[in-house]
Amino acid sequence: MTLLKNMFIGIVLLFVVLIVVGFFLPSEFSVQRTVVIEAPAEEVYPHIVDLKQWKNWGVWFARDPQMKVTYSGTTAALGMKSSWQSEQEGSGEMTITALVPNKNVTYSLYFPDFDMGSTGELQLVESQGVTTVTWRDYGDVGSNPINHYFALMMDSMIGPDFEQGLSNLKTIVENQS
Repeated sequence: MTLLKNMFIGIVLLFVVLIVVGFFLPSEFSVQRTVVIEAPAEEVYPHIVDLKQWKNWGVWFARDPQMKVTYSGTTAALGMKSSWQSEQEGSGEMTITALVPNKNVTYSLYFPDFDMGSTGELQLVESQGVTTVTWRDYGDVGSNPINHYFALMMDSMIGPDFEQGLSNLKTIVENQS
């Protein structure tokens, strides 16, 4: 009985320590990946500004072909929105919040199941017909200490998806000519 009591106390103490440590972890996160595409920005931009085109290069669509996606707003314009439902990938919505043609697309991302959101940007920098695309997503998970662990792991959770998505985008753009 003493062993069982000691194990219970140990588990409770471990849980308390994890919660306390969680308060000291950062609540903000930032994930960033970059790819160089052998094409001018004007050939890359249409693939990122039109949210309907993301299904051609975004990894989430390939992982769940049954994903239900709806679009609203003017295509490839400020306010365009995509909403999706997926048992495998989760549900969410993305809205274009700022645009600079051939240079930048900024979006707001929201996951209602977790009541969490973030801001994302795809930045294009062209030099001599070659475009560097930088994809960044950042946000704040709030004051919940458990969510701080998610912030700490965000790069390892979505970074590989960004890498694969950018690789897919590179292949599509470079092979379209």
